[in-house]
Amino acid sequence: MSIPLPKLKYVLITPAHNEENTIEQTIQSVLSQTYLPLKWIIVSDGSTDLTDNIILEYSKKYSWISYLRMPEHKDRHFAAKVHAFNAAYETVENTGFDIIGNLDADATFDNEYFEFLMRKFMEDHRLGVAGTSFIENGQELYNYNYTNIEHVTGIIQLFRRECFKEIGGYIPVKAGGIDWIAVTTARMKGWKTRTFLEKKYIHHRKMGTAGSGILRSSFNYGMKDYFLGGHPLWQIFRSVYQMKRKPYFIAGFLLFSGYIWAGIKRMKRPVSPELLRFHRHEQMLRLKRLYLNLISLKRE
Repeated sequence: MSIPLPKLKYVLITPAHNEENTIEQTIQSVLSQTYLPLKWIIVSDGSTDLTDNIILEYSKKYSWISYLRMPEHKDRHFAAKVHAFNAAYETVENTGFDIIGNLDADATFDNEYFEFLMRKFMEDHRLGVAGTSFIENGQELYNYNYTNIEHVTGIIQLFRRECFKEIGGYIPVKAGGIDWIAVTTARMKGWKTRTFLEKKYIHHRKMGTAGSGILRSSFNYGMKDYFLGGHPLWQIFRSVYQMKRKPYFIAGFLLFSGYIWAGIKRMKRPVSPELLRFHRHEQMLRLKRLYLNLISLKRE
C-alpha cells in the first residue's frame, strides 16, 4: 500500500551567478523529484557565462520553472544573493505555497529528497526551518557530534511560510552569514530548526570558496564568526578542533586569526544585541554539554 504524498505545497528559489558547470545537474535533480515544487524561480544574478541559456532552455520546457534576470555586477557578495532571492520571492509571494526553499545551483540529491523534507514539516507543525546533511569532496563535511544539528546550512534551506515571514526573510549582509542569521533568528523566535541526517545531498563546490581559496576562506570564516557575535571561548574550541583537520593546524590558526583581526578592527556586527545574546547562550550550553560528555567518557 503506497503512502500518500505530502499535502504541503512548496516553492524553490535559486539565485545563480556564473554556474554553467553545475546548474544543469541541479535542474535534473529537481526534475527527478517524486514530489515537484509548485513553482521554481531560477535567478541569473548577473551571470556572464552560459547560465542564462541553460535556465531559459528548461523554463521553455516546464511551465513551473521561471527565469529571472538580475543586472550584472563585478563583485561577488552575499547581499547580491539576497537581492536576487527577494526579487524572485516577490513573484511567488501571492501563490498558495506552504514552504519556501533556497536551493543553491551547485547541489544534487536523490529523487525523494523534497518529499522527505515535506513529510518532516507535516509531522511537526513547529518545525520552521529544515534541511539535511551533505557530502563535499566525497565526505560528510560536518561531524554532528560537535556541529549544531539545529543549524541548517544555506545550500538547501527550507522555511515554513509563517516562519519566513516572522523572521523578516533573508537580511542582505555583504560579508555573509545570511543563512545563519535566518535560522538562528527562527530559533530565537521559538521555531524548531533541524538538519536531518537520514538524507544527504552532494555539494559540488567547497563551501565558502567561491572567489577565494581554502586558506583565505578559513580566515574569512573567522572574521564572520566575530561579526556574527560568536563567543571567544567557543571560537577557541572551534579553532582547535579545525586544527585537527586538513590542512592540519593552518586552517584552525587562520580561523582564529580572522576572528582576532575582526575584533581588532572592531568590525561592525549586523546582528541585534538580542540575537547576539541568544547565540552566545546557545554556544555556552553546547560547550558545557561537550565538556560533560568528555568527563563522562574519561570516567568510563
